[in-house]
Amino acid sequence: MVRFFLIGILVLLTACNSIALLPTYELVEKAITIQLEQSKQELQQKLDLDFQNFDIKRIAITQQQPLTIENLPAYRVQGSYDLTAKLSKKQITQLHKPFEIYLQIQQEGKSWHLLLPEKTDNNTPSIWHSYLIL
Repeated sequence: MVRFFLIGILVLLTACNSIALLPTYELVEKAITIQLEQSKQELQQKLDLDFQNFDIKRIAITQQQPLTIENLPAYRVQGSYDLTAKLSKKQITQLHKPFEIYLQIQQEGKSWHLLLPEKTDNNTPSIWHSYLIL
């Protein structure tokens, strides 16, 4: 009887902790910004473009799937956002741009990381690159 009671308490505590540790819109926006910065640097080098800055608006999260990556809790977050990129001579706007990001809470529960999978063959396990968000 005591065993079932303790298991019930552990389940409730786990459920409460996971609800409190869901990714927020602010966290998702920062993660998208980091991901765009990575892409921006590649595009500037390959296409010789001069990005001034970009603006992210109207983030819509459609799915948050909990999972485990490298033995730590993580979320696969999907949705869309509106992006305005400012080049030196023009401005480009993309509406409802889809996104898929992987966010991981660190073991101490105080910081989040954006995880970007390295592109590998289908036969090898994914290698994840981690970027501190907050």
